[in-house]
Amino acid sequence: MKMKSNRRESAPQLSPAPLREANGSCAGTPEQRESPQKRGVKGKLKEFFNISGGIRKTDPKEKDTKKKEDMKKKEDKPLTAEQIVELIEDDKLFDAAQYLIALERGFHTDCSGKSEEELTRDRDEVEKAYELLKQKVFSIIRDSIIIVKKRPELLQHAVKALIEQENEDEKYKSEKPFDKILSSRPRKWKELWMDTVKKSTDERMKEIKGTTENLSTTALNFLHMGKTMKKDLTIVVQHIKQLYPLQFNVCSAYAECYHDYFASQVEMIAEFELEDKDVYLILSWVQNLYPNDIIKNPILKNDLEGAKLGSLLPAKQIKQLEAKYLCNEVANVKNWLGKTLELEIRRWTEEKEPEKPEKYFHNELDFHVLQTIHGGQKRAEEITPDLGKQASTILLVELSTFLKSYKKALEEFKEKNRQHRYFKETIIANVNNCASFRTHAEKTVSTPDDTKASILATLNEIENSAYNVLLQDLFLELKPLFKKFTQNKWACTESIMEEILKTTSSSLSEFHTLRDPFYKGIMEKIHIHLVREYIVRLMKKRVTLKTPELQQNLAKCITNDASLLQTFCTKNGSEATWLDSVLPKLAEIIRLQDSSAMKIEVAMLAKTYPDISKKHLAAILYIKGNLTNSEIKSVQSYLDQSGAPTTSRTPLFSAIKGS
Repeated sequence: MKMKSNRRESAPQLSPAPLREANGSCAGTPEQRESPQKRGVKGKLKEFFNISGGIRKTDPKEKDTKKKEDMKKKEDKPLTAEQIVELIEDDKLFDAAQYLIALERGFHTDCSGKSEEELTRDRDEVEKAYELLKQKVFSIIRDSIIIVKKRPELLQHAVKALIEQENEDEKYKSEKPFDKILSSRPRKWKELWMDTVKKSTDERMKEIKGTTENLSTTALNFLHMGKTMKKDLTIVVQHIKQLYPLQFNVCSAYAECYHDYFASQVEMIAEFELEDKDVYLILSWVQNLYPNDIIKNPILKNDLEGAKLGSLLPAKQIKQLEAKYLCNEVANVKNWLGKTLELEIRRWTEEKEPEKPEKYFHNELDFHVLQTIHGGQKRAEEITPDLGKQASTILLVELSTFLKSYKKALEEFKEKNRQHRYFKETIIANVNNCASFRTHAEKTVSTPDDTKASILATLNEIENSAYNVLLQDLFLELKPLFKKFTQNKWACTESIMEEILKTTSSSLSEFHTLRDPFYKGIMEKIHIHLVREYIVRLMKKRVTLKTPELQQNLAKCITNDASLLQTFCTKNGSEATWLDSVLPKLAEIIRLQDSSAMKIEVAMLAKTYPDISKKHLAAILYIKGNLTNSEIKSVQSYLDQSGAPTTSRTPLFSAIKGS
C-alpha cells in the first residue's frame, strides 16, 4: 500500500475522551510526540519486546498496568499510517494493532485543527492500514496449524493483535461515545477469527494427498479426515491453546469445526445406496474410531469435554445402518457357510482318508465354519459391543440352520456311500467336529434358549446317528450271541457273556480315533445296548421257573453277568453308571418270594427307571412260575403307586417292546 510522501512523520497527539487532561486541553508535548524513528532500531526492538511482555513472568495486575502504560505511550507518541504499515510488513502485528487503535482513538477527540477533508483522508489511510493488518493477521491464523511449530512468535503476535482488537471492541461498547464517528467499531474480529478457523479446518479436511494404500475412495476420505482431525487437534491442545485467553475456547472451537465438516461428509455419503463394505466403514468410524480414537484420545479428551461434538450421524440413521449391516453380515455368513459345506461334501467322496492329527480323524469343516461365525461377530464387536451381542445371537441362528443342512448332507452320504473305502473314518471325522460346535453354542452368552437347544439337539442327532452307523456291524454280530441265553434256557450264562464281551472288545480299537467325549458317548451306546439286549432275552417268555431254588439260581447268574458287563464297560470308558442297578434289581425281583418285599423292589425299580411299563414287568414276572395272576397284578399295581415320572434321561425300557 502506498501512502502520500508528504505525510507528516508524526501526527499530533490525539487522545480519546477518557485520556484527556482534567482541564480539558489536549495532553502531550512536542517531546512526547517525537517520532519512534528517532529512537533507532534498537530502541524500537526494545519497545517491541517490552510491549510483547518479554520473558519475565509477572502477575496479572502488573501485566494489566504495564499494558495500559504501553498503550498510553503509543497514544502520546503515535505513528503515521505509513509507519504502521511498515510495522505490519515487518510482522510486528501487535505493535501495529496498538498504534492503529491509538490513531483511531485520536480521531475521537481531535484537537489538531485539521480540516474535515484532512481528517477523512487520515481515517481512510488508517482503515487501509487496518485492512492490511486484518489480512496479515488472519492469513497467519488461517495457517496456525502449520506456523505454530515453525514460527510460534509470529502466531503469538497475530493472536495478540486479534485480542487487542476484541478488547477495543468491548471498550468501545462500554464507553458508548456520544458521537458515532467510529463507524468501523465494533470490528468483530472474533467473528472473523471463527470464520477463519472454520475455513482453515475445512480446507485441511479436504486436502487428500496421494497415497499408496489400497483403499476405496470413501475409506481414504475417512482415513484422511480422521488423521487430520486427530493430528491437528493435538497441535491445538499442545501448542495453540496457550496463546489465547480462556474465553476463546480455542480447543472447542477447532474441534467443533472439524466435527461439523466430518459429520457433513459422513451424512452425505450415508444418503447414497451403500455397498456392504461402506456400511461397515461408516459404522466403524461413527461408533468406534471417531469417539474412541479421536474424542477420547488421552491427549485430547480433557480439552474436548466442553465441545459440542456429539455423534457423526443421528441416532435414528445409525440404527438403520446397523440393521442393514446385520442383514448384510448374515447374508455373507450364510453364503460362506453354504460354500464351505459344498466343498467339504466333495472331499467326502474323494476316496481319501481324513487327516489324522495326533490320533483322531479330523477335517477342517468346524474350523472354517466357526472362523466365519467368529469373524462376523468380531467385526460387529469392533463397531460396538452391543452390536457384537446382536450379531452373536443372529449368527448363532445361522449356525443352527447350517447344522441342520450339515446333518442332512451326512445322512445322504451315509445312504449313498456305504462302500466308500474310508466310510467309517469319514463319519468319525465329522463326529469329532461336533465338539467345537457344541463348545461354541454353550459359551455364547445372551442367546435365546430355544436357539441353543436347537443346536444341541441337532448335534445330538448327528452324534447318535453316527454311533448307530458305526455300531451297526457290531450289533449285528452280537445278536446271535444274545439269542444263546434263551436257546440254552439261561444255562451257562457266564460263558455266553464272556463271548459277547470278547466280541465287543475286538471292535473297540477303531473307535479310539474318536475324540474323548465321543468315545465315551459310543461306549455308553454299547453299554446301553448290552444291558438292553440282555433284558430283551429275559422278557422273551421262553423260560418259566416254578421253584424258588431255580429262580434263585437264575438271579445269581443274572447278578454275575451284570457284574462282568459293568466291569467291562466301565473299564473301557463308559460313564453310564445309571445302568448299573437295573440287572441286579431284576435279579432281586426274580429271587424274592415274599410279595410285599417284591412290591418294594418293583417300586424302587420304577423310581430309578420310570419308563418301565406293566407289560415289561409282566414279562419279567413270567419267569416266576409260582405266581398267580392275581399276585402278578398286585405287584404290577405298584407301578401306578410309584408316582415316578413317565420319561427318563435316556430311554431303556421304552425302547423294548413288552412281550
